[in-house]
Amino acid sequence: MAKNLVEFETEMFLGLFETDGLLVTAEGMGIDRILMQFLRVYSEEGSLVLLLNTTTPEEEYFTERLRAEGLSHLPRTVTSDVQSSERYGVYTQGGVLFVTSRILVVDFLTDRIPAHLISGILVYRAHKIIESCQEAFILRLFRQKNKTGFIKAFTDKATAFSSGFCQVERVMRNLFVKKLFLWPRFHAAVNSVLDRHKPDVVELHVSLTPAMRAIQSSVLDVMNACLKELKRYNPTLEAEDLSLENSLGSAFEKTIRHYLDPLWHQLGAKTKALVHDLKVLRTLLFYLTQYDCVTFLNLLESLRSSQKAFGSNSGWLFLDSSTSMFVNARARVYRVLEAHKKLKGGGDTQKKLDGTASAEVRRELVLEKSPKWEALTQVMEEIERENSSCQEDPGRVLICASDDRTCAQLREYISRGGERLLSRLYARTLGRSEAPREPAFEQGGGAWDGKQPGKGGKGRKSKGKQKRDKKSQNKDRLTLTQMVREGGLEVQKMGSSEDEVEEEELLLDLPGDAYYGILKEPLTVIHPLKGCSDPYSLTRMLHEVEPKYVVLYDAELPFVRQLEIYKASRPGRAMRVYFLIYGGSTEEQRYLTALRKEKEAFEHLIREKASMVVPEEREGRGDTNLDLLRSQEGADGSSSTRKAGGQDPATPPSRVIVDMREFRSELPSLLHRRGLDIEPVTLEVGDYILTADICVERKSVSDLIGSLQSGRLYTQCLSMTRFYRRPVLLIEFDPAKPFSLVARSDLRQEISASDVTSKLTLLTLHFPRLRLLWCPSPHVTAELFQELKRGRTEPDAAAAQAVTAESDMVAESADLYNPGPYDFLLRMPGVNANNFRALINNAGSLADLAALSQDRLAEILGSTITARLLHQFLHGSMHDQPATKETESWDRR
Repeated sequence: MAKNLVEFETEMFLGLFETDGLLVTAEGMGIDRILMQFLRVYSEEGSLVLLLNTTTPEEEYFTERLRAEGLSHLPRTVTSDVQSSERYGVYTQGGVLFVTSRILVVDFLTDRIPAHLISGILVYRAHKIIESCQEAFILRLFRQKNKTGFIKAFTDKATAFSSGFCQVERVMRNLFVKKLFLWPRFHAAVNSVLDRHKPDVVELHVSLTPAMRAIQSSVLDVMNACLKELKRYNPTLEAEDLSLENSLGSAFEKTIRHYLDPLWHQLGAKTKALVHDLKVLRTLLFYLTQYDCVTFLNLLESLRSSQKAFGSNSGWLFLDSSTSMFVNARARVYRVLEAHKKLKGGGDTQKKLDGTASAEVRRELVLEKSPKWEALTQVMEEIERENSSCQEDPGRVLICASDDRTCAQLREYISRGGERLLSRLYARTLGRSEAPREPAFEQGGGAWDGKQPGKGGKGRKSKGKQKRDKKSQNKDRLTLTQMVREGGLEVQKMGSSEDEVEEEELLLDLPGDAYYGILKEPLTVIHPLKGCSDPYSLTRMLHEVEPKYVVLYDAELPFVRQLEIYKASRPGRAMRVYFLIYGGSTEEQRYLTALRKEKEAFEHLIREKASMVVPEEREGRGDTNLDLLRSQEGADGSSSTRKAGGQDPATPPSRVIVDMREFRSELPSLLHRRGLDIEPVTLEVGDYILTADICVERKSVSDLIGSLQSGRLYTQCLSMTRFYRRPVLLIEFDPAKPFSLVARSDLRQEISASDVTSKLTLLTLHFPRLRLLWCPSPHVTAELFQELKRGRTEPDAAAAQAVTAESDMVAESADLYNPGPYDFLLRMPGVNANNFRALINNAGSLADLAALSQDRLAEILGSTITARLLHQFLHGSMHDQPATKETESWDRR
């Protein structure tokens, strides 16, 4: 049954196949291979299995693999392209289905999917299943309607369960499973298999140059100073999270923002500058070990010359460590000749040392090569010697680097040499005339992108790459396979010969799904480890090239594990892995920290599993699981429940009509959990219909600002006001992320056409019946909706769906009128929201209104002043008339 699985993978599969549960593996341990095995088993007409939480590239990869294995009943995808009337037929055909969460929720609520026929549900990325997400809503609906189907969940993110109280138990509760399967890398079964089939690993601990080590020490000193300042200004932050070791990890910025986002609007400029500086310094550390000396110095000089960065930094540029950083970074690239250092005036000397002097300063280029380049050269020479002495076919080589830029630099280094690469980079950047230029590093945009201003990043595509876009993906893949079978891959040229291609084009931004052909014999390919839009691009390359030698220019933990399993699944085939890493560097520390954090996460899960109390009814197969009971507050404010997820016969159903597009949010799930029946329809006016009179338009803060600017919100409020007695504008915001519609310094007393608060004020003045609800979370919104519905009539889905922007009136509502005369009446002098109903009740049309006398109008309106204003407006001359005291008094109002 377990096809192409190694021993411990078979044990994983069988354990989860026999019992519902959550499978947590170490990252890179082949969670996709286990899921693929389940897809093989259930891809048949006799069962209907749903797969949740996958992306489109993943679905394409799974389907492609199963097609290559000759399966006849392949998985299918159900999207909005499949009409609702056709979906029931697709469901009844069986097999594995990829269905978008929004469609699946709607189909469960409308009974368009035969829930009793579903064999089970597979959940990918199970660590993301929280109570209010769509997938949790689907699982709850499934278990309410189907008590026999299975639920099996998969994840390889053990660190996701490290934060929060009983995080894994809450996820299992949302999944309705009670078994937890843990498979860390240090599992005895995993160790025994991988140790028997481990590849030949050559670890090369490359030493940093003295200048690189000095720069690294300087950056770490500055980071440590920034962290101390951040702790001093924010003593509530966890000291452990702000350690220097944790600041090197990829999740550091996310951790910091998690603590500071709720207070961001209250923080001073100093704290915000420190957070930004830590991001910049982390980027410097990455560039130091990842790229060449010219690229690093260009970034550093850009930071110094940027007035924006200079004005916003917290002062680290003035530290002694920063001075040492600049001196050593320049020493790696060039040195100023001694004869030209002795210039008149100390200020001029400093100016020239800063690189802002005229062309009379002569530089002698040093252009220090990256130590990893030299190590890579030695590795390639060793591979060449072994291939030349081997009697068999030469072994293929796969070189894996972190990103596209590194891959492009390695390709140029191997084909042209380090001197030519560095000389070209220097001439393109630092060697140009020292005219002031804007840096490419921006405060919110991340790392410098390697482009010079004015070029716009446009140019011909780099040679040595193939795109894997959606249209040519399969074609390119077959072309690569064909070339591999033919015995080699030539260096590819895109557009012209090598002499005609501009050298600087090799460093333009490249797509993530690119590989770079280097040599034909032996076949040598470079591929990025990160940045691919296709998550299985590297996996495909590994299986198509079948390399004998793998060079890990950069260390990524998941791919290291993937190589181990790849070798274990091919016993008897030789494979050597060259592992290049800077010894004693932040690169090595990041790798070791990632290992430690994953090990600690699994140890935490093991302890939590040992002490976990799981109720027998957790799976929800009976009628006693409290998570399947939909609570609803009684009329006296007490809490009551519906038995077995059903409605108490003595209580009439409470219903909310929801627009189809709203199922992308979590609010429908929370409403359903509170005991409200959800009826999904397509609404043109409003998002939620709570009662026959209450219509709600839901907006996030960003949506609110955008709709106010575009004028769309005015049209939506106009439609709600015409067709519903109580229109409501609901504005949802996150309490953990404070916001301000305008900056405090921009607040003004007068109305401005460009001001958001002015537009919101005009909106409420123009629509007096419009009510605004500000809710800090969907949970509060669900509770508020329940309160608004209490004691009121239930909405009618057919009537709500019939309301369109072109509708003249709604017969069921006695308070709605022809919109044209109605709007015109409200704009007449003396008519307002308090007295217009009296006029409508006494005049059937505008013609009838004009026929009323001034005394009669005074009697209806209850005011002689407003009656006179209205009567003069209807019967007065078109010529100018002197204003009376009464009109002046009214105008002042």
